[in-house]
Amino acid sequence: MGIFRKSKTNTLTAAEVSALWLQYLGDSMAICVYKYFLNIVENNEIKPILEFAFQLAESHITKITEFLENANFQIPIGFTENDVNVNAPRLFSDQFLLFYSYIMTIHGITAYGLAVSNTERLDLQDYFFDCTVSSKELFQKIVELAKNQSKYTSVPSIPSPHGVEFMESTGFISNLIGDKRPLNSSEISTLFFNSTKTGFISSLSLAFSQVAVREDVRNFMLKNVKLAGKDAESFDTILQQDYLPIPEKWDDEITNSTVSPFSDKLIMFHAGFLVNAALTYYGASLGSSYRSDIIVNYSKVFTHAMEAGAISYNIMVKHGWLEKQPEAN
Repeated sequence: MGIFRKSKTNTLTAAEVSALWLQYLGDSMAICVYKYFLNIVENNEIKPILEFAFQLAESHITKITEFLENANFQIPIGFTENDVNVNAPRLFSDQFLLFYSYIMTIHGITAYGLAVSNTERLDLQDYFFDCTVSSKELFQKIVELAKNQSKYTSVPSIPSPHGVEFMESTGFISNLIGDKRPLNSSEISTLFFNSTKTGFISSLSLAFSQVAVREDVRNFMLKNVKLAGKDAESFDTILQQDYLPIPEKWDDEITNSTVSPFSDKLIMFHAGFLVNAALTYYGASLGSSYRSDIIVNYSKVFTHAMEAGAISYNIMVKHGWLEKQPEAN
């Protein structure tokens, strides 16, 4: 019967445990983050979006706990009230809170789609589909509001072609001697979104570097600022060569506060999560790019993300912050 065998409602496959486990960690982190956000937000249009995101994270934790307990799996510790200081001074502007929600909702929708495709139990499929629907609602609310914000940058538009055309060459050789064809729509889209997401990593790392308590965590965040900033700039340079707009940067939406709203454990987990997500996006983008200069660039930024991921992993293990997922006996 293979993958279509009948599964019991009280058992979980490795893929199902992994999806639930990782979502529990992410949503327990989100609860801490949004508790702080809701304590500092002033904009009355942004606040309901943050409340919605917070409510979704809480509902996910309740449901995941139920799934894991019914299958006799331990519940992760994740992140608790010990990992957040809601009374810390403002570290981010209200616009950054909205931008943060935009990026993290994109990551959530992507994760739910992957989880559904690896899930056998119908109730779990329904759960992840429900997560996708509610995240779609959240995403649409964010985008509609973001369009009215001063720092909103739309993905570049391109002219409509006059007819169907076919590639006459790959462009690899001509790229090497400097005769580059214009960017195609897939390349523009991936370059723009990767610049946006990588720029976000740089700005968030900058904020974390100001407030981190431990020296190794602070040094990692400073390194991440440099690497992610350089990588975002590399995407921007390619876009600008075709006179295309680039995403807004967010460093000026970080205050000068040095009091941390979050534990170093949460800060490191958050950074590690974003680096791992970047690796996924870079890999997918590499597969849809055909110009040799873009392929070489993705190879470089992929290496940077691998380096950052290894460092973050080592720091979390060193301090006893990385919970082990359930393993094969």
